[in-house]
Amino acid sequence: MNLAGILRSQLILLAAVITQPAAAQLVQTREAALVQDAGEYARLYGVPQQEALRRLRAQQDSVATTDAIARRYRDRLAGISVQHRPDYRYVVYLTGDEPVAEMHFRTGGTTVPIVFRTGAKASRDRVIWAITYHQAAIRAALSSPPAMGLDPRSGELVVILGNAVAAADGGAAAIDARLEKLTGVPVQVRILERTDRNLDLHGGGRLDGISPADGKHYRCTTGFAVTDGVRSGITTAAHCLDDMTYYDPQRRPTPLSFVGQWGWGYHDVQIHAGAAPERPLIYSDTARTIERPVEMQRSKPSTRAGDFVCHRGESSGYSCAEVELLDFAPAGDLCGGACLPTWVTVAGPGCKGGDSGGPVFSGTTAFGIVKGASYRRDGSCAFYFYMSLDYLPAPWSLLVDTAAVPSRPGSVIARSSARSPETREAPEARP
Repeated sequence: MNLAGILRSQLILLAAVITQPAAAQLVQTREAALVQDAGEYARLYGVPQQEALRRLRAQQDSVATTDAIARRYRDRLAGISVQHRPDYRYVVYLTGDEPVAEMHFRTGGTTVPIVFRTGAKASRDRVIWAITYHQAAIRAALSSPPAMGLDPRSGELVVILGNAVAAADGGAAAIDARLEKLTGVPVQVRILERTDRNLDLHGGGRLDGISPADGKHYRCTTGFAVTDGVRSGITTAAHCLDDMTYYDPQRRPTPLSFVGQWGWGYHDVQIHAGAAPERPLIYSDTARTIERPVEMQRSKPSTRAGDFVCHRGESSGYSCAEVELLDFAPAGDLCGGACLPTWVTVAGPGCKGGDSGGPVFSGTTAFGIVKGASYRRDGSCAFYFYMSLDYLPAPWSLLVDTAAVPSRPGSVIARSSARSPETREAPEARP
């Protein structure tokens, strides 16, 4: 095998387990990917597997419909969310009191209701503007900079504080009233004893580097294959080390070529160049025995509270949960200063140090790159937050699979060739 072939075989997004030869490596079909995620959905919501699969298909197929609703009612729109209990439906929250009749979305022979609620005090655009415009004033008004974001279910600007901060600043009710007066939009203060930080590092990763600052070893998680039209590369978080070496499951090293990092305001992404992947794939299981093709990208404006998404990190493995807050700004100065309200949060507890840079996805659709998490005092993950792939730096864009395997329920196929690296993270950047 020539040098290019060796590099290609080592730069793999998805590798076989140590005892499993590459020829036995499994690549999921689109249907098999949904079936796997549906298993997690069924477990979390206590519904039959087929019902879980029906809902995840509806989640994918409904995007064009909810996008059209968002455009039609933009002046009144406070938020669109997915309801999972007691039944499955989409909820559109609008300002004003003019009613809108219930709609129904048909997919796969089933019907999903879309219901409209009225009476929101502010539109989504107005809340996002308030976060952006008043962020510095909100931080200055409190004894410690809070996290904040939009909750599309309530149409409120959510401000997240610890007990000590709330007590020092007059209590949740007083803070709520003060911030509502400052911003002119409805505010919901949430008390959560937590610390926001870029996901920190420890053993178990697949990308290693030595920090020139302290001489310590750090590890990360790679995300998605990308291209600038000429080169291909792999993403991770910008707060990872610049010089990283990729290790396959057999611990064979492949040094990567650093292209650049973007880590200010609304970015936390770093790109390393490597051999072009035969297909853009990601690991979709904790043990890294199954590969999943990346076929499309979900934009941030099309993402809804309640969307069921999954991620894979070197420390926490594969897990799935609901999107919670949109247009989120983490507490502290994790973005070379204050972060802009562009991040998306996903409910815990599936995140640990070492997951930064990892892929967020649903089925074969890519959503974003994990940046950091909010940890409770006991160390458990309250939620993690990711950067939408909308913010990949130009001219880089997501590589998508144009050779997708025909969809067959529950099927997998074997492939003998390898591809580019999949997951990693870097030194923790604390506020």
